Amino acid sequence: MSDPTLRSAAGYDLTPPGEGQRVALEADLDAEEHRVLLAHGTEAPFCGSLLDETRAGVFCCRLCGLPLFRAGTKFESGTGWPSFHAPIDEAHVRAVRDTSYGMVRVETRCARCDSHQGHVFPDGPPPTGLRYCINSVALSFTPMGRPLPDPLQRGDGLAR
Repeated sequence: MSDPTLRSAAGYDLTPPGEGQRVALEADLDAEEHRVLLAHGTEAPFCGSLLDETRAGVFCCRLCGLPLFRAGTKFESGTGWPSFHAPIDEAHVRAVRDTSYGMVRVETRCARCDSHQGHVFPDGPPPTGLRYCINSVALSFTPMGRPLPDPLQRGDGLAR
């Protein structure tokens, strides 16, 4: 059983993957996923496979499967990347100051596996005013009621 202090309020296990688990997760990535998730890259705008995804469901971390965003928080930002106004649980997304490319931004990372997801900006819609601008390649989508990806065997259950 995982340490209960490493559970989010939403009930998900946030324990980081062990070294062997991480090696196995990373071996399953293609070159673009590796570049974005592990080398903090950005996919080209308007080409991501999840940009036009409108079904009810959950967007999860592509690397470890942690549920990050519900479809109901997704909105059309016009930026070319899937955008969300709030995570499933604030504990699921870690904010890191990013000063790359001569800008000051807030990078978003998966709180469980520390993979790069995108950035968050203070120009989103109500109720949060935030825009989580996320790379499609950093996410997987699970339709409502279907089993969540569970590569770490944490028993995460169904998309809800």
